Parts: sequence; C-alpha cells; structure tokens
Amino acid sequence: MANVLETLVNSLPTWGTRLAYGEKEAVDGRELVPVTFVAFGFGGGEGSGEMPDPDAASIDGDHSAVQKGEGSGGGGGGYAVPLGAYAAGPDGVSFRPNPIALLTVSALLISAVGTAVVRVIRATS
Repeated sequence: MANVLETLVNSLPTWGTRLAYGEKEAVDGRELVPVTFVAFGFGGGEGSGEMPDPDAASIDGDHSAVQKGEGSGGGGGGYAVPLGAYAAGPDGVSFRPNPIALLTVSALLISAVGTAVVRVIRATS
C-alpha cells in the first residue's frame, strides 16, 4: 500500500501540469491552447482497537468481554474548471477567458468576501 501511495504522490506534479494546459489545437484556422484550473485530493485512514462489549456485560455481568474493531478507508476526488484558452492571432498570442467560468468564479469570490466582511463587522460591533 505504501508503494502505491508513494508512486501516486510522486506523479501529482506532472498530472497538474498536463491538465492545466491542454494540447494545442486548431479551431477555425486559429491555434488554441486550453487552460484549466485543476484541483484534486486524496485521503486514507486506518484503525484498530478494543473496547468493552456492553451486550456481554448485561448478559452475564462479566465486564471483561471486549469488542475488537478494525477499519480502513480511502478516497479521492477532483475537478477541473475550464478558464479559457490562449489564442494565436494577428496581434500575437492573447488569453480568451471562458465567460461562464469567469462569472461562476466571480460569484463565489464575491460571496466569500461578503461573508467575511459581515463577520468582521459583527466581531467589531
């Protein structure tokens, strides 16, 4: 398990770079390089232990019975938001933003700033 996790961790920087800038493509005679914001995370856990068995104590009055527990788990997830593309044109290379992603990110940012301002005002009042 540790070997797989180590391999995964070592490959993360190359995943981010490959996913953030896509392969160059030609669309309507213009060369485009897509740009994406990528975020991902992984987690894992493990556990074991012993605790008194309440059912065994109520049946025979013996409090020495124990339950044994074990556990493990893991998971991961990620997302990508298309931010726009670098486009080559007669004036050189320029960034063309994705308006839907720009509106979404702006709305989230404005909401977060508004919440922070309200909390600061309440804390100082």
